[in-house]
Amino acid sequence: MTRMLMMGPPGSGKGTQASRIADKLGIVAISTGDIFRYNVKEMTELGKEAKKYMDNGDFVPDEVTNRMVADRIRQSDAEHGFLLDGYPRTAGQVEALDGFLTEDGQALTVVIELTVPDEELVARLLNRAETDGRADDTAEVIQHRLDLYHEQTQAVIESYVSRGIVARVDGTGQIDDITERLLQAVYSVRERTGNLPVVQPIGQGDGENPE
Repeated sequence: MTRMLMMGPPGSGKGTQASRIADKLGIVAISTGDIFRYNVKEMTELGKEAKKYMDNGDFVPDEVTNRMVADRIRQSDAEHGFLLDGYPRTAGQVEALDGFLTEDGQALTVVIELTVPDEELVARLLNRAETDGRADDTAEVIQHRLDLYHEQTQAVIESYVSRGIVARVDGTGQIDDITERLLQAVYSVRERTGNLPVVQPIGQGDGENPE
């Protein structure tokens, strides 16, 4: 069973690759953004609680985010494995995730970091901003977001390195090539830890650039 995290900076193509990798491994892709949107839209108890903070322009506390994630990964479609995208982001969230996985007799098996040089990320995001008409997304603003990502994420990734489950994967090039590298990274980590996943062949015909 594969229970994995996929991490990557803004513009890395992480969202695209997360859904492709989850599909190839036969597991569910879970985005924290989707979890928030679902809970708020459906006005669940957790959604109502989160909305109070969001309406005031405040960050949703880790406690609420953690409970949303715990609830989501305990749903039936995640019982055979999952790929988490966008969580954990802090040391406290790492500890919380470890806690409720341990409660369920589970543990993470793979952590993947999709890496792309900052210069390319800035170029991709500037192009996206122009396409989407987001004039506020300047090179300086984008670089600041990237700096925050690196600062925030480095500690999270390092917390998993000692477990032997981390792989860093080059996120540049064609989509199919990146997917192949990611699948091989998952396979290598699982081989190293003694639990191999079933990997489906990569489909044909969608090898466009990740942008």
